[in-house]
Parts: sequence; structure tokens; C-alpha cells
Amino acid sequence: MTAPHGAPRVLAVDDEPQILRFLRPSLAAGGYEVLTAATGADALKAVATEAPDAILLDLGLPDMDGKDVIRRLREWTTLPIIVVSARDRESEKIAALDLGADDYVDKPFGIGELMARLRAALRHASSRQAEPAGPMTAGPLVIDTEARSVALSGSSVRLTPKEFDLLVLLMRNAGRVMTHRQLLTAVWGPAHADDLQYLRVFIGQLRDKLGADIGPTLIRTEPGIGYRIVADVT
Repeated sequence: MTAPHGAPRVLAVDDEPQILRFLRPSLAAGGYEVLTAATGADALKAVATEAPDAILLDLGLPDMDGKDVIRRLREWTTLPIIVVSARDRESEKIAALDLGADDYVDKPFGIGELMARLRAALRHASSRQAEPAGPMTAGPLVIDTEARSVALSGSSVRLTPKEFDLLVLLMRNAGRVMTHRQLLTAVWGPAHADDLQYLRVFIGQLRDKLGADIGPTLIRTEPGIGYRIVADVT
């Protein structure tokens, strides 16, 4: 199956031929143009010369660790990177995300989940490039970053400055997993990078203030790793 002209280009990087044989028709059926690479070096070359819109990256490559590929890519590009790997240790996932990966999917994976994660990553990249002015919205939630105000179904939600900064950071990265370290460093500074309990308290407070109808579902916990906003943000 051939993707339509102008379709988003996805680079699938994996040294297992059977994975690439599975991904090619599945991605093409989803409307993507598919590029493939079996090594880290080929992946870096393909990103530089073929300009994909997103990359699906295995960590266990024959010539280099996938985390090194992420590190080198993040020196010059912000394209979405979704890790697709059999390495299920939390430390591996956290390291990849801290280096700049946008998301991860464990092997074996369902194509439906992978496609959903890919769509979310591409939406986030598009909104990041557009840098829309004005308030951010997610359903009934409206955040005005200039006025530093939050409203839910038209009613004001009173947040502390740090709660507001944390919510804005999560909303600006909607669909993307944000690790504990990323959130703590960005909101409270490097000295608080390991204050996990501190972050859990603030997430709990945010969920409570946003209410039972939206708080628990809007901010999803990624156990042992971090948090993500699951709603579409405009």
C-alpha cells in the first residue's frame, strides 16, 4: 500500500527485519510514508537527508545504543521520537525520555496503541511549531498564560504559582510523557530534581482543584516514570 502524496514521513529504526516488515504496511495503511533503517548510523543519516516527520526507534541497535541516537539527534532536531523497545526497565525508559524522547511503547505492542502514540506526538510537534497565541484549552479547561488564570466550565480555579507553572508545562507537552526529573527541574530547578514526593503532592493538589470530573483523567500517571496530559490541547 502506498501512502498519499504529502503524507507525514515516519522513519522506523529496528534491526529486526520482521518488525520492519510488520510496520511498513501498517504505517502505510495509516496514511504515512515509511522510511526504514536497521542501524543507528543509518538512522542518523536518514534523518539528515530524508527529513522524516517522526521516528520510531528501537534501543537495541547493532552499532550503538538507541539512547545515543536520541542524544545526537537532540543536538540539532526536535522531531518527535517514540521509543519502541523490548527493554522494559523503568531506568531505560526514564533515561530515553530525559534525553529527549517524546514517548515509549513496549514490545510486543499493538499497532492501534502505536498509531495513537504517533498521532499524539505529531500533534504535539505541530502545535509546538505553530506556537499559538492566546489561551490554551482542553475541553472545559481554559488556561490564560498571560493573565496566569485558569477557568473550568467558566468558573475560576485558584492555583498557586507553582501549581500553575506545573499545569502549563504539562499542557504545553500534551500527549508527551514528562518524567519526574523533567518536571521538577523545569518548575523548581535542578536542586529539586530528585524530590519525587514533592511533585506527587503538587500533582495531587492540581487534580483536586480541577475536580473529580477532569482532574484524575486529564493528568495521567505513568507509574515510576512521570505524567502526561491525555486531552487534546488547542
